[in-house]
Amino acid sequence: MAAPGAVERLSRRPLDAVLEVRRAVRTLLADSACAAPLRSGRVYVAVSGGADSLALAEAAAHVGRRRDLTVGALVVDHGLQPGSAEVAARAAERARNLGVATATVLPVAVAGPGGPEAAARRARYAALRDHAGPGSLVLLGHTRDDQAETVLLGLGRGSGSRSLAGMRPLDPPWARPLLDVPRSVTSAACVELGVSPWDDPHNADPRFRRVRVRHEVLPLLEDVLAGGVSAALARTARQLREDCDALDAVAADVARRAEAGRDLSVAALAGVPPAVRRRVLRTWLLGAGVGDLSDAHLRSVDALVGRWRGQGGVFLPGGAEVSRAHDKLTLNRRQPTTRGS
Repeated sequence: MAAPGAVERLSRRPLDAVLEVRRAVRTLLADSACAAPLRSGRVYVAVSGGADSLALAEAAAHVGRRRDLTVGALVVDHGLQPGSAEVAARAAERARNLGVATATVLPVAVAGPGGPEAAARRARYAALRDHAGPGSLVLLGHTRDDQAETVLLGLGRGSGSRSLAGMRPLDPPWARPLLDVPRSVTSAACVELGVSPWDDPHNADPRFRRVRVRHEVLPLLEDVLAGGVSAALARTARQLREDCDALDAVAADVARRAEAGRDLSVAALAGVPPAVRRRVLRTWLLGAGVGDLSDAHLRSVDALVGRWRGQGGVFLPGGAEVSRAHDKLTLNRRQPTTRGS
């Protein structure tokens, strides 16, 4: 008896995969939230040369022609591998052959903290955002499998519901039409289109945590739990996003009532559930330029409201300190000390 996946493959008619990717793009672009970014009449697709981005480029070009949109491909050359410029040029050429109006290669310099993977991501997103400009939409080829990997990585870090909610389908300028589409479909679409995608060697390098999740953890979970794990994780992410959106809306209302100039009113926060209160505190601190906030940081600040015993201030990254006085939470910046010569 054939395996369940084999039945699906055998029953797939020619061009089914291409149609599925096009349908996903058409559905996302029809969302009312896309109306403002689409007024420019231009959409960009981030293309790496892999199956996901090439299938997405063809679908975006197809849908764009029917919506009178100009679709351009953006290919980021990270310069991290020998011959990367040639790989980027071939990706741009394949995107043009698939129907996009323009294909531009964007060379970037990868540097900074967090390792090469994080630095490459920062450089890539910055280049895409800068080239697309304000008011444009950039389509990214993240699939349902990428979403499942993101959820598992967030779970392993203990990052909380915001991280487990995964990637958003629409977070302008970014749009991810394929979050409900399996990676197998984009690969099948490239076969149907007669396109040979590029396989990035980094996608098989076990030094990267995501690669091990993709090739070791998820297959093991699929085996142990009898399949459907990627779909279940993506479904869980969608449910958590809805919950997070609801809590964020409640927190925004609380934040408006708690505003006291640059401070926050303790009285307005005192009777609020901690999960909502910490959202208010996170937004307040991020808005004031305090980054790299951990769950421990937020819980310590929250204790100034929920478990107040007259304790001192809470020190945060970047020389920030939150203290409580006169029934208000106040954010101060510590001045750096200089050593004498």
